[in-house]
Amino acid sequence: MVKASQTGGVKPMSIAGRMISERERLLGMTDAERAWRMQWLKDQRLSPNEPRNVPEMRTALYNPFRRAFRWPLDQVEKALTPMMGKHPAAVTRMCIGKLSTIVAITYYAYYYLKYNRNDWTRKGGWKIISSRSAVLPRDPSYPNPSTRTKGAEYVDRGFSKVTLNL
Repeated sequence: MVKASQTGGVKPMSIAGRMISERERLLGMTDAERAWRMQWLKDQRLSPNEPRNVPEMRTALYNPFRRAFRWPLDQVEKALTPMMGKHPAAVTRMCIGKLSTIVAITYYAYYYLKYNRNDWTRKGGWKIISSRSAVLPRDPSYPNPSTRTKGAEYVDRGFSKVTLNL
């Protein structure tokens, strides 16, 4: 499989030439190089209407599903742009998107861990067990271990707490 090239298969090069370095310019420039450099610097200035917003570019870059998922935050960005400016509105849009994704993943993980625990009625699920607390010589209950002392409590998985309704 051939990777796509950013430059279309042509080796990338700088159009600024050797005059991009200040040291090279101080070594001396010919009149032709000076004129070329002046034109090159003029060409770097953007016109007042740049960068242009081309609506068809959005259609070309994003498929319909991606455009549909981007639409809500695009509306937020559009509303914030007159108040904040283009760049801060784009950063705010990105932060809102990332934070909402983190919150959604956190809520999903909490829900999954809360309602899909491993108990005696199912084979799968998360086994959430707590460690016994350490009992040190300076503790008041020193010679006694934790309250989990019966052998059946270690693999109980909630079975002993079941009430039968017959």
